[in-house]
Amino acid sequence: MFENEIIEKIHQSAPKIKKDVNFMEVCGTHTQAIARAGLRSLMPANVHLTTGPGCPVCVTAQEDIDAIVSLANAGIPVATYGDMMRVPGVFGSLDRAREKGALVFDVYSVEEALDLQKDNPDLVFFGLGFETTTPMTAYAIKRGLIIYSAHKLFLPAMKALLEIGELKIDGYICPGHVSAIIGTGPYEEIKAPQVITGFQPNDILLAVYMLLEQIAERAPKVENEYQRVVRPEGNPKALAEIFDVFEVSDGNWRGFGIIPGSGLEIKKEFEKQNAKIKYKKILDKVDFTKSRRKTACSCGEIIRGLKSPKDCPVFKKGCTPDKPIGPCMVSVEGACNVEYRYS
Repeated sequence: MFENEIIEKIHQSAPKIKKDVNFMEVCGTHTQAIARAGLRSLMPANVHLTTGPGCPVCVTAQEDIDAIVSLANAGIPVATYGDMMRVPGVFGSLDRAREKGALVFDVYSVEEALDLQKDNPDLVFFGLGFETTTPMTAYAIKRGLIIYSAHKLFLPAMKALLEIGELKIDGYICPGHVSAIIGTGPYEEIKAPQVITGFQPNDILLAVYMLLEQIAERAPKVENEYQRVVRPEGNPKALAEIFDVFEVSDGNWRGFGIIPGSGLEIKKEFEKQNAKIKYKKILDKVDFTKSRRKTACSCGEIIRGLKSPKDCPVFKKGCTPDKPIGPCMVSVEGACNVEYRYS
């Protein structure tokens, strides 16, 4: 189906609902694709697309950022993915720590971190992200890499948004990458209209149309538009790799706080690779009370869909991609960074 055809169908379907509907995309790549293609401007007046907690860098808790920066400042070699380097914390960013002489590396893969470990045996890899990136971290742990885990399971955050009830969510545009790992079944636990979709404009427009039809027919369900990539069973090998090494724990999310059953911590049998245990004496001295202080940055509310970037008092007024105040402006998947580039 061509793009114009789908847009026409959306405009035919939306009036049948006779109320405003709010669809949340919960994937940072979807956020970029929606903004790049200008899809919000193509929606009927009663259809609103809202950005949710789909950016892994953005939802990483301030305490975890302050912990990893503290390790770097204490002389422990640290490696992580590029976007996380610039996220500011109470004790500065990893980038700033490197400028002051700390041994900090930005890497594209855990393989690079494993190579770095050959010359830096105490190297800590800051592992973050959802089910998409966790299998690679698990692979690296099995090969002896020391990890500070900020990995998370994604669906508990979707459930938490509905349970908190701050924002009425009429349907979810579900993440393609995560779904390729977990499959379609786990979404059945979430009682809301949902469509798993790809990243082309046609994919996202079709997801909107499918959600509208679910609401019009009063038949909420899980639909898989992205069948060319996402199988019902997901990727069993990747899931097995994750749970060989990690166990489910409570997870700390920026904007939410603790979400039960959303964290992934390293199992006891691999505790020698757990930086939280190996460097406990350093971490026990860190004052995390400052990490929980309220700042001018509205990233927490933006992650929960309560504000748009333009509602943040520092957006473009001191907070820019060159000088970010919060992680939503740092990551290319962050709502503020996307808004800044495409508005």
